[in-house]
Amino acid sequence: MQAADWDARYAERQQWSGEPNPLVAELVGDLPPGNAVDVAAGESRHALWMARLGWRATAVDFSATGLARGRAQPGAGAVTWVTADATAWDAPPSSQDLVLVAYLHLPDPDMTGLLTRAVGWLRPGGWFLLLGHDARNPTEGVGGPQDPAILHSPARLGPVAALLDVERLGTVPRATPSGTALDTLLWGRRPVASPA
Repeated sequence: MQAADWDARYAERQQWSGEPNPLVAELVGDLPPGNAVDVAAGESRHALWMARLGWRATAVDFSATGLARGRAQPGAGAVTWVTADATAWDAPPSSQDLVLVAYLHLPDPDMTGLLTRAVGWLRPGGWFLLLGHDARNPTEGVGGPQDPAILHSPARLGPVAALLDVERLGTVPRATPSGTALDTLLWGRRPVASPA
């Protein structure tokens, strides 16, 4: 989809809850706040939630309408808003304590290229969290995109996982009103360089 397609979708109605994804909240909720980037933030529920926890959050999305929904929420002044295509935008290298990529789906090589760059935005020891629809979801789960070329899997994320000290990489269930969806989770840290 293009930015104009997402603008139309966001203009029609709110797309998601204002609350964070429960797994994002579980993994990020107890981390000490720092600098964070919410990549393809959409309506920015995660960036707004992180800002409430004290993070210096940046919300990046190519939909100005989606970001405008976020900007209209309480606490929006604590978030840095960037209207940009995530495949072309860059944070300063080694500047982030957390990079969150939630439900962004692109074909390769765009997806792997973006995720590889995003790991480079992390400070040593910084956290990387990707959560998105799993390649098994169209046949074994519910909802989400149906195009296998843009869905995640632990194997597809292997090149990115190799850049991290991985704590979790796998397929996880997510309860929805329509049934159980399957997501891919990658959770890890940028390695801290060993002393010379």
